[in-house]
Amino acid sequence: MTRPNRRELIAGSALALFARGLRALPLSEIKLGVTTDEIDDDVLTAVKFLREYNLRWAEVRNVWGKYNTAQPVEKIRQARAICDEHAIRVSIEGTPFFKVPLPPDNPEGQKKLDEQWTVLDAAMERAKLFGTGKLRVFGFTLGRGGEQPPKAAYDRIYELLTEAARRAKTNGLRLALENVGNSYIWTGADAGAMLKHIKADNLGLTWDPNNAAEKGEQPYPDGYRKLDPARIWHVHVRDFKHNAEGKVEWAPVGGGEFDNLSHIRALLKDGYKETFTLETHWKGPNGKADSSATSLKGLLKVIAQV
Repeated sequence: MTRPNRRELIAGSALALFARGLRALPLSEIKLGVTTDEIDDDVLTAVKFLREYNLRWAEVRNVWGKYNTAQPVEKIRQARAICDEHAIRVSIEGTPFFKVPLPPDNPEGQKKLDEQWTVLDAAMERAKLFGTGKLRVFGFTLGRGGEQPPKAAYDRIYELLTEAARRAKTNGLRLALENVGNSYIWTGADAGAMLKHIKADNLGLTWDPNNAAEKGEQPYPDGYRKLDPARIWHVHVRDFKHNAEGKVEWAPVGGGEFDNLSHIRALLKDGYKETFTLETHWKGPNGKADSSATSLKGLLKVIAQV
């Protein structure tokens, strides 16, 4: 048996230290939070949960039973005060902006668009109250027919998103569009095409690889490789598995098929320094908080290996 020489021993030691360093990334170096209403609609209950797990970030969507954009500003100030008291920062404001069917290009459709611009105005006001510079938005929902949308629909969507980005920029805010099920922007391929068409420097992506899997895309590495990593500004984390019919079902992190470890490693290697949110969607037998806790424990095990 040949004994390693001095150079090989040094190289081996360096490799071991490097590998140990990859696994030693502390939680404090990852901006991890949870969607608060997937813990509880009560803000204080959700915030106490976050602190129990030493988390300092939260994605805010519903508060006290309503979308934050539908709550009066006094309630938003109350929610912000609770977050501040417990040293929790809002990573991104979840909004329902453009999570509607694409309005027709006619006077009736214009009324529907005007309603959406009102939603955006409310969202921007609340983002400032929450102390976050990012809003999660959408790219319109598809019909139920399953047909491929025409190119003209995408051209119009890109124009409307560009206008939304312009309005947000005047308020110093960024729009992080989520690829979501039953949407024109559903997969990594869809999101990558959108980012190529829309050059606004304040429009990026809330990347949800598990949503992309619903459409049949292999979200990592295939879908991820179609994205510009510099324009991923927020990431949703969960897990999924395929049922007997081949359809995607949500699973607790670590209990499904998605390779969260490789995905997070790739993001960090590509320079990602923005926020992550656990959005489990998985419904365990013991309620929302327990479901989020189960997934969070699985995710923390993943992060310990990053």
